[in-house]
Amino acid sequence: MLGFVHPFVTWLAGTQFSKLMIGSKWWWAFLMDMHFIGLALLIGTIGVFDLRLLGFAKQLPIAPLHRLMPWAIAGFSINFVTVGLAFIGMPVFYTYDIAFWLKMCAILLAGLNVAAFYFTGTLRRVEQVGAGEDAPLLAKFIAATSLLLWFAVIILGRYIQLFEDSISSGSN
Repeated sequence: MLGFVHPFVTWLAGTQFSKLMIGSKWWWAFLMDMHFIGLALLIGTIGVFDLRLLGFAKQLPIAPLHRLMPWAIAGFSINFVTVGLAFIGMPVFYTYDIAFWLKMCAILLAGLNVAAFYFTGTLRRVEQVGAGEDAPLLAKFIAATSLLLWFAVIILGRYIQLFEDSISSGSN
């Protein structure tokens, strides 16, 4: 790992703010509960939208489902804050955990998938899909990729604790 990473995360772990993040099991539980709520908002909203694009619940038009995306953004924002606070609380733990970094890669790929949805004009095409109609093939591919990536995010998140210290810190 890069030479400056270990000194930085060691320094961060020694700060008062880091100690504050893990100083109370009740605060940590609250932080993780908020992370779960954010995840439920994010995955719940995106999941319903993606499933509709794939052809489930065809009786629903797609455009009104897309108007729920601010809830997904709110969920992502909650998770961004909570994962940042969790990382500050245990920077050495997360830095050397392969499941954490694989999860971050899956989130990055999910973000690129979202960009593909919006920047390829796919949104414009699917907003015109009415009840009972199929979404275009590209939209279905993006939706399937989205579901796969968010499923990976959830699974990798569960493995973070199991693979503790799975990347060598280089200080051994």
